[in-house]
Amino acid sequence: MTATEPVVLPTNAESTAADRAHVFHSWSAQGLIAPLPIAGGSGATFWDNEGNRYLDFASQLVNLNLGHQHPRLVDAVVRQAQQLCTVAPAFANDVRSEAARLIAERAPGDLNKVFFTSGGAEANENAVRMARNHTGRHKVLTTYRSYHGATGTTIAMTGEPRRWNGEMGAHGIVHFFGPYTYRSAFHSTTEAEECERALEHLRTVVQMEGPSTVAAIVLEPVVGTNGVLVPPDGYLAGVRALCDEHGILMVADEVMVGFGRIGEWFAVDHWGVVPDLITFAKGVNSGYVPLGGVVISDRVAASFDDRPYPGGLTYSGHPLACAVAVESLRVFAEDDVPGTAARLGEEVIRPELEAMAERHPSIGEVRGLGCFFAIELVRDRATREPLVPFNAAGPAAAPVAEVVAACKARGVWPFAHFNRIHVAPPLVVTPDELRTGLAGIDAALDVADAYVTA
Repeated sequence: MTATEPVVLPTNAESTAADRAHVFHSWSAQGLIAPLPIAGGSGATFWDNEGNRYLDFASQLVNLNLGHQHPRLVDAVVRQAQQLCTVAPAFANDVRSEAARLIAERAPGDLNKVFFTSGGAEANENAVRMARNHTGRHKVLTTYRSYHGATGTTIAMTGEPRRWNGEMGAHGIVHFFGPYTYRSAFHSTTEAEECERALEHLRTVVQMEGPSTVAAIVLEPVVGTNGVLVPPDGYLAGVRALCDEHGILMVADEVMVGFGRIGEWFAVDHWGVVPDLITFAKGVNSGYVPLGGVVISDRVAASFDDRPYPGGLTYSGHPLACAVAVESLRVFAEDDVPGTAARLGEEVIRPELEAMAERHPSIGEVRGLGCFFAIELVRDRATREPLVPFNAAGPAAAPVAEVVAACKARGVWPFAHFNRIHVAPPLVVTPDELRTGLAGIDAALDVADAYVTA
């Protein structure tokens, strides 16, 4: 083939068949899936082998913050590959040091050191290990509505149903209810009540577990997959105060919500709270090369000045991944990506979704910040009965599956979980692209309205 000859792609069916012959997919019944081939992408759009185009309202897995094929990120990979493709973590490397400096520069308070990992689950694993070694305690508290990863410790930390078949062997993990006013576990009717009652519940859990046994409270500042749950004002500050009272470390899992997703460099900045550890991945370099890490406070880092930290990874601070992170952070700063995300959320996404809720009786609530919103679908607004049952599968999950199919038929690829449709486009999406995608979701929700019973 010469440089001038066009590339002939296989059909979608041929690519899917090749995939199914040998690829084993995560979180899937292997015989029931038919993955769509992706041939290319640009910005907020991707397309399949046959040229069908989709607005990526899932940002793949809520990680593609700077969109598909950002030229500066692609160039960063190429430049670094030409200089040095890989180096063991025991060596110093300029691009790794610069990535750590730029991340620490944006982190709140005295979080000045970065331990690099290959992704978010490893970041959370190591944050827990740091907390346990720093405090000499073993228990870790996380919420039921959470996802922290699928490794041994992080699947046990996860509160949602993906934990059920995978948590064997982990110890010391205790779950509690975080704030969720729309479906309050505390019978709250206002955000203020939810904040007060959720904090009192957490205080009781800490008391009953024994404060001297608790190493860390790990929270997603805005809960991601499990609902885009924005905490009421004062909640994170209350958790911080409770941790300080008992010598517990506060760990913010920002794997999904860090680096501009909610309109802030780090989500905790929205409430002015400084945790002891922040875990990150996904948006730090849009997943162009796998990267994650833990941002560490000076106090915790000092625990390992004179004793070895008991952990490590072959690919910790991989230079290709760090090179993309460095360029990503420069783009974020130069283009004010967090500020743009915040404006898109308040000027386009929120008003469009609120207007949509006026038209569709299947919408129980819309909520979110920045470029991260959820549409909660119900059969009955008065009773708040979900469109599909909790953890529904098979025929029981059909109503949401039909909504998702209707979105895709209109060229919008959404993120769906349980009875929710999440709006999480790349942060480089244009206002016009947002409105086009939201119009597609609006039309698709006629499917959900047909299931409304009252």
